[in-house]
Amino acid sequence: MVAVTTQIVPPDGVELHLPENRWADLDGPVRYVDFGGPADGPVIVCVHGLGGSLVNWLALAPRLTQTFHVLALDLAGHGLTEAAGRGTDVHSNRRLLDRFLREVVGGPVILFGNSMGGLITLLQADKSRDLVTGMVLVDPALPRPGLQKSDPMVAKAFAAYALPMIGERVLRKRNRTLSPEQLVAETLALCCVDPGRVPDAVKKASVALVLDRKHHASPEKAFLGAARSLLKLLARPKRYLTAIARVPQPTLLIFGAKDRLVPLSSGERAARGRPDWRFAVHPDLGHVPMLEDAAWTAEAILNWLVTEGATAARAATRF
Repeated sequence: MVAVTTQIVPPDGVELHLPENRWADLDGPVRYVDFGGPADGPVIVCVHGLGGSLVNWLALAPRLTQTFHVLALDLAGHGLTEAAGRGTDVHSNRRLLDRFLREVVGGPVILFGNSMGGLITLLQADKSRDLVTGMVLVDPALPRPGLQKSDPMVAKAFAAYALPMIGERVLRKRNRTLSPEQLVAETLALCCVDPGRVPDAVKKASVALVLDRKHHASPEKAFLGAARSLLKLLARPKRYLTAIARVPQPTLLIFGAKDRLVPLSSGERAARGRPDWRFAVHPDLGHVPMLEDAAWTAEAILNWLVTEGATAARAATRF
C-alpha cells in the first residue's frame, strides 16, 4: 500500500503533512504515524472517534511538536487498520490501545481522545494509571442528561445503525452511491459548524483514505460493531460515569458549543462533576475543534500543559 502525503502551508505558517505510515503487529497490523517532536519530550498519543482515523489529528499535531512528541493510531476497523478478526467495539479497542502503549510506545503518555476516542481514553486512564499521566478529552462521547432530545439527523442515523440488517443496508447504499469527496463532505457537514474552516490537506487525506478503504473486507460490519457498542455503553453508562468520577489524572475537557453529536450540556454535566478538570468551550465550533479551529485548540492545550497539566507533561517525559 502506498502512503499518501499531502502538504499545504496555512496562513499562520504551520506546515501540514501526513507522515509515512508505520505498522505494529498487535494480533494483526495496526497503522500509526509519528508526527515528530523532541525525542526526550513528553509523549502524546491521539485517539480518534467513531468512523474517524489518525487523519483527524493532522491539523493539530504540528502545532504541538515543538515541545511534545506526538503519535496517533488507527483503531481496529478504522482508517487503514482492518479488523482482521479483532473486535471493533469500544472495549476491544481499549485493549488494543493498551497494547499499543505498552508494546509500541513503551512508556507513560498523555492521551488525547475525540468522541468515541475520548470515551476509550477515559476508560484506559481508569484501567492503566501507570501508563496515562493526563488526558485531553475533545468533545468526548458522553451520556445525554435527562430527557434532552438528539439532533434529528444524528438520531436518524444512529437509529438505523442500531438495527440489524438495516444498518448494514444503509451504509452499503451510502458507500455505493456517494463519491469519496461527497462522503467526506457529508461527514464534515455533520461534525462542523463550517466545514470550510477545515484545511484542504485534511480533506485531501480523508478522500485518499476513503479510496484506500474500498479494498477492505466488510468495512460496514467493522463500523457497526463500534457504533453499536458505543450506543450500548452510553445507554447503560454506570461504568463510564464511575470512571469519570474517579480517574485521578489531570484533565482538559474541550468542547465546541455547537456540537450536534454530543451536546454541550453533556460536557457541562461532566465538568460540574469534576471541578478539578479545566473546561474550555469555543462558542462557534462543532464536534471536531481540532479540525475546525486547530489554532484555538492548540492554544487551549498548550496553556493547560504548562499549568494544571504540567505534572502530566513531566510524568510523560522521556529522560
